[in-house]
Parts: sequence; C-alpha cells; structure tokens
Amino acid sequence: MSLKIDSGLFTYDFIDHHAILCVPVDAEIKEIRKRYLQIARILHPDSSHAVGNLEKQIANELLSKLVNPAYEKLSIERNRGEYLLILSQMGKRLAQEAASISLRTELAQELVAAPNITMSYKDAIAKIATTQFNDLQQVYTIVAQVSELNLVYLMRVAGQSITRTPATQPHNPLKQLPVIPTSAPKEESVVEQYLRRAQSLLEKNQLSPAKVELQDALKLEPKNSHCHSLIAMVYLRQNQLKMAKVHFDNALKLDPENGIALEWKPKVDKALGITNSGSQGSSSSKTEEKQPDKSGKGGLFGGFFGGKKK
Repeated sequence: MSLKIDSGLFTYDFIDHHAILCVPVDAEIKEIRKRYLQIARILHPDSSHAVGNLEKQIANELLSKLVNPAYEKLSIERNRGEYLLILSQMGKRLAQEAASISLRTELAQELVAAPNITMSYKDAIAKIATTQFNDLQQVYTIVAQVSELNLVYLMRVAGQSITRTPATQPHNPLKQLPVIPTSAPKEESVVEQYLRRAQSLLEKNQLSPAKVELQDALKLEPKNSHCHSLIAMVYLRQNQLKMAKVHFDNALKLDPENGIALEWKPKVDKALGITNSGSQGSSSSKTEEKQPDKSGKGGLFGGFFGGKKK
C-alpha cells in the first residue's frame, strides 16, 4: 500500500509507524500491543462493524498493509531498536531545522509553544486515538496529523537535549535510544544476535519465534553450522524429523565437529529407520515417524527442552 501522506515525519521519506498506531514515540511494548489489539478488533473481518463491500475492503487493507506492518516493526525488539535510533537522529536534525519547518495542523502549531511538551503531546495523542478509525476514509488524514505531533515532539525534546547540560536537562524519553542497538557486545554480529535470541527462546520452549529468528539468520549466513543445528532442534522438538535430519546433515557438512548435530543426528536417523549406510530401515520405523506423539511431551526427543510445549 502506498502511503499517501506528505506531512509530518513522512515528508522525510520515513514511515511513521507510531503515527499509524497512534501511540507516543516513547510508548512501551505493552502499550503498543494494547493499542494494536484495539485497532485489530476494529478492522478485523470477524469483529469489524464496517458496512458495505467498499468499507470492508478498506478495513482489510488498513489492517493488513498498514497496521500489521507497523506493529511488526515496533513489537520486534531488533526492529524497534533500529527504528528508535533513527527517530532519535531525526529529532536532532529537526531541532536544527526548526526555523524552516512548516506545520499544517493547528494542533501541531499549538504543541510548538506548549509549556509542558510531554503532557500536552501525550494528551493529544490519546484523544486522537479514541476516534482514529471512526471514519475509515479519513485514516490517512488522521495519521498525517499524528505524525506532525510526533515531529514537533521529537524536535522539541531533541532541542532540549542539545542545548542543556546533563545536570539541568529535563526528562528525555528518547535519551537512551542511541545505546539500544549496542545492548549486546559490540563484537556481536547480526547473525550472532539472531542465534542468541533463538537460543533463549528455545530454552523457554517458544519454538515458533525461535524458528523465525533462525530462518532470518540463515538468510544472512546460509552456511552457518550452528544455525543449522539449532533450527534442526526446533524441528525435532516439533516432531518434524525429516526436516530435523536435513539441517543436522547440513550442520555436519559445514562443521563435522558440531556437537549438537553429532549427538542428535544418530537418534533422528534411528527414528527414521535409516541405517549407517543411509538406507531406510523397516516399515515399522517409518510408521513410528508418521504417528505423532500423543503424550504431551512434544515428540520423541521432547525431554531435551524439558516438558510440554508452552
């Protein structure tokens, strides 16, 4: 969907996801999720009050092509960290260009001179959020209005952080943004960050998000042996033995000393009825693969992650 917005932060070739969801730029994850669920109830076909084919189509497009991508950007930690860093840098730029910035909405013009910028800004955002999707054909206009408020807020907050000393600087909700992407060690690569998060998710038995992290890592480094072994463990825990075997095989081709693959590939081969020569074993072994485990322990090797899938 092409964003037909030419005001606020959108004028800087930037998609203002906070404006789309109508949440403050310093909103926490819980607040963002709560707002997303509110919007989803309004726009989703199963709960929407949209009347007529045109309105239903608009609601569906707003949800799938505008709201969902915005939520994905702001709810995933790595995406949000990068995005907020850009916002922080934009705020500094806006503060320097304040004299040349033209505002279209009266609300944004009033915010420029508001004595308590944070309170006035958040009150305005909250008020707009209550009616943002009342008229689906006006959503773009409202998003543009919110984006102008975001622009003014970033401009004023960044301006204060530049002109005041740390001792007298007022609370700046964006002051920690520059360090977000470096919360992990500086030498840690992007792929290593994916693997670290995936490992943590695996330990919590959160298999689907772990798989997403590992798939993203493999797109960047398809020959990463450790990544293949971890995603094999995900498939193993999901009782998808053939997929687990594929990735264990890849892991060992790339690194014959991969400990996880060395330990678990023989067990997968045995479960699939594959002999040392690579041939299929008895039909009873094949039957065993086709019948999913019903014990609630997540398959043949569920104990590796300790208990039921959460």
